[in-house]
Parts: sequence; C-alpha cells; structure tokens
Amino acid sequence: MDTQLDWSAYDSYGAGDAYAAVPAAGGAYGKAAAVCIGNRQCQRAEKGVMCPSFRATLDAAHSTQHRAATLKAALNGEYGAKPFAGPELAAAMDLCVGCKGCKRECPNGVDMALLRVEVLAQRWAALGGVPLRERLFAHLPRFANRLAALNWLLGLRERLPVLARWVERLLGIAARRSLPRRAARSFLSVAPGEAVGAPDGREVVLLVDTFSNHFDTETAEAALDVLLAGGYRIHIAHPLADERPLCCGRTFLSHGLVAEARAEARRTVDALWPYVERGLPVIGLEPSCLLMLRDEYYALGLGEKVDKIAKASLLLEEFLAREHDAKRLRLAFKSMPGARAMVHGHCHQKAFGAMKAMRKVLGLVPDLQVEFIESSCCGMAGAFGLEAEHYEMSMRMAELALLPKVREAGPETLLIANGTSCRHQIRDGAQRESVHFARVLRTALAA
Repeated sequence: MDTQLDWSAYDSYGAGDAYAAVPAAGGAYGKAAAVCIGNRQCQRAEKGVMCPSFRATLDAAHSTQHRAATLKAALNGEYGAKPFAGPELAAAMDLCVGCKGCKRECPNGVDMALLRVEVLAQRWAALGGVPLRERLFAHLPRFANRLAALNWLLGLRERLPVLARWVERLLGIAARRSLPRRAARSFLSVAPGEAVGAPDGREVVLLVDTFSNHFDTETAEAALDVLLAGGYRIHIAHPLADERPLCCGRTFLSHGLVAEARAEARRTVDALWPYVERGLPVIGLEPSCLLMLRDEYYALGLGEKVDKIAKASLLLEEFLAREHDAKRLRLAFKSMPGARAMVHGHCHQKAFGAMKAMRKVLGLVPDLQVEFIESSCCGMAGAFGLEAEHYEMSMRMAELALLPKVREAGPETLLIANGTSCRHQIRDGAQRESVHFARVLRTALAA
C-alpha cells in the first residue's frame, strides 16, 4: 500500500504482541490502526472529549473502536480489492470530527483523526478526484483574500432562504448554517514587516493563521497588543518569498489533500526556521492551526527541522503561562469586579493539555469570575457543521452541553472560545457572540 502520510513512527508497533492483531496489508499504517485493541473507552458519555459522535448517537458504530475495526477489516481484504472506494469505510469515518480526543484519552493513544486523513486521501485516489465542496473548503486559505467581494452575496443568501436552499442542492452546504464574512482588510496586509515592540524585549514570533488574518482580525490585533504590553519584541511571521500569507495546511489535511497540506506546511517551516534556529518561541492563536505544527507535521515528511519547530510552538495561553511560571511576565491587569466569563475549550486545546494554561492566565485578572464549560466537541469541527448531511449531527453535539450552558449565561457574561469554529457554532446555535481570550486579556490590561 502506497500511503500518502508518513507512518514510520509505527514501524515497530506490535512486534511480539499477541494482542496487536496487525492487519495483513498497510504496513506501518496498518500497525497504526492496530493500536486500537478494543478497549472501548471511546464508548462513554462522561467527562472528556472523545468520542463526540458516540456521545451524540450512543451507537458503537460511531465510535473510535468501530472505525479502527472497520479499517483493520479493510486492510485484511474483507471489503474487496478497493476498500477505500467502498461504502464500509466511508460510513465508519463519516461522523469522525478529527477532535484528537482519542489520541489523548484512549489508553493506547489511537490517532483516529490522522488515520481518517489517510482514508480520505486513499479514497480520492481510488475515485479519481476530490468532490467540489471538499476542494472549496480545503482551498479556503488560497482564495480567502478575494472573499470580501462576496460578502454581499453571503448576506443575500441569509436573507433569501430559497437561495440558501439552492446553494445546498448545488454544493451541499447547509442552508440553515451561516457563512463567515471576510474582514474588509486582512491583518497581515497592514501588519508591520519588521519587528515591533521593546528593542530590548524578549524576541518572539507571532504566527497569524488564515482565520485570524482574514475573518477575525481583531483576535490577531488583540494578541499583538497583549504581547506589546508585555514588553516583547515581536516578529510577525511572513513567507520568505513575496507571496500569499502562510498557512499551516490544516484545511487541506482535514479533507485528505495531503500533497497540498505538505506544500503549505513546507512554506511555514521554511519561514519559521530562521527564528526557531535562534531559539525564539512561535506563538499561535487558532488551536487547530498552531497545534498542527506540534502534531501532524511529523507525518508530512518535512525533515529534521520539524522537531525543533514543534518544540518551539505554543498557543498564546501556553506562552503566557510559561512566562508567568518563569517570573518573566510583565503584564499588569486591572480589577474586574463583578465580571464573569464562561470558557469553552477547543477540542485540540483539551487534547493537548492547553486548558490548564488558559485557566492560569485568566486567573491573573483580578476579580474575574471564570467558569469552564464541561463539554466535548462543539459540533462545528471545521467544515463538518457546514456540510448539509452533517448539520443535524453538528447541532446534536452542541446541544449535549455547550449550547445549554451558553443559554444559561447572563447577557453580561463574557463568552470565551479560542476556536474559530467554536465561535461560529455558538453564534449560530445560541445567537450569542463569543471571543478569543486574547481580546479579553486586552480589555483587562491596566491603563
């Protein structure tokens, strides 16, 4: 089997293990599937992240264990000569939202999100192409700079249900779902090309993702303001060549376009390497983007630089928490008596243990009362909640815990969600606006 991702990390898995049940085909990829030994920890509805689809359906067919079992059966030849083009794997993977909960919470660390990417890549190869909707979602970073001209059309779609239904029939984008509007100008189009901040301050690199650059520019502006207030010397990451902004490759990878994801990741690695080689930390804002540098970049075959970049990459909350622990944090916050905040953690924040950092940094704001919502995936999960066939399931996931808690919050309660998709889901499902925590920190800065 010619895999599109690098699965060599699993080469030695299962050697001498009678319980491994390594499939007959697939090589190291098959061994990665065999990490699942049927523990069924994914089939639970208690605290944690996984498995969002099982929690919503209580059907074992929509759990990590069933997906792994189906994949192993496919690699054992049980679904014919072209299993990736068949219905069995497609059905098993259909409701996987790539939350990464299984990689953290499964006792064996099954990485179903990455296994699913390979399934999609193999499926598109077997079918001879990628569907139009998936190509549109995946290529968003490459045409986002031109979307401002279409804001009027998106507004018209929301005012005319007949137009929304026509788009749903044509592209499979849910008619009941709003679509994000691009900002009038991107953050990076006006961001400084040279380092800014205190000349003698600690140097850091701010990596602005596609969503913070084109859609929620105030998040990037707030993060820059916070870092400036902390006395840092900030380099804003730009591509080496005079070309479109950097992209981590997440949208491509999520839709199984591995070659395109690798190309974007390589551009990012090349741009960050001169800073990382000097020992500078790389700070990101969008969990699914920044944490890709710490996780999936290892599977893209990008060379030895990846390890050093992964170790240097931090979410803003992680960086500030580390600075506080090292007694280097120079941020001063004003008292916010009576202020309340409710926090929803992005799945990847939870899967990579970043929520403790969020709690620590928000705890530095005097008198701010903070509640963390105990929930699994919000249900939007990138493009999952935009897909017509998944809209109902997306909302079922949100209604399990997130949306009821948000509706309980008073109108003055600050709603914090660091994930772009999470904020989208809260807006659509509860008609409330939520913000990245960088914006809350900026508001709380002492004058």
